[in-house]
Amino acid sequence: MIASSLAGRRLYLCTPDRPDLESFVDACVRGGVDIVQLREKHLDDDALVTRARVVRKVCRAHGVPFILNDRPDLAVAAGADGVHVGQEDASPADARAAVGATGIVGLSTHRPAELDAAAGAPVDYLSAGPVVPTPTKPGRPGTGLEYLSYAAAHATVPWFVTGGAAPDTVPAMVRAGATRFVVVRWLTESPDPGGSAGQLRDAIDRALR
Repeated sequence: MIASSLAGRRLYLCTPDRPDLESFVDACVRGGVDIVQLREKHLDDDALVTRARVVRKVCRAHGVPFILNDRPDLAVAAGADGVHVGQEDASPADARAAVGATGIVGLSTHRPAELDAAAGAPVDYLSAGPVVPTPTKPGRPGTGLEYLSYAAAHATVPWFVTGGAAPDTVPAMVRAGATRFVVVRWLTESPDPGGSAGQLRDAIDRALR
């Protein structure tokens, strides 16, 4: 299994299933994505495991961690490197018990109290956001950049900003304290996902210099 160190990982693709899933993920990773999550809420368990194994194959070929959203049991069944859970999903402790000591466990946070509560939890990373409202979380308001500054000052594990990552938004996020970025629509809606991943990775690298 890929080591759980996230120290050098900056660009985290979160994608639903799609007909071209294998080639899409491959293009994104070649463009600069260095961690991938499959987040799919509409497949039955067997179908989700099957599609997860497609992503796992691509990620293994590139040495990139593969995370499955929400379901620790299916993450294990699919051979994923870890699982990402939300505030209403399995607890971090249950997720850790499922994936074991060497698996990766991520946890979503949306407000300071949730980030504070994660201190000491058995997680390898947090997400913070969404900075702006996003279709992947209908009805959830944006946190604004202020939450990123809070996360930068208080998080005890690596954290990734969620919501609205694009080349023109990255500099302000970096100024607020972000160093790692989850991307969804910039890549999932792109006609050239590999090229778009390269543009976003270049913007991140430039902003962090």
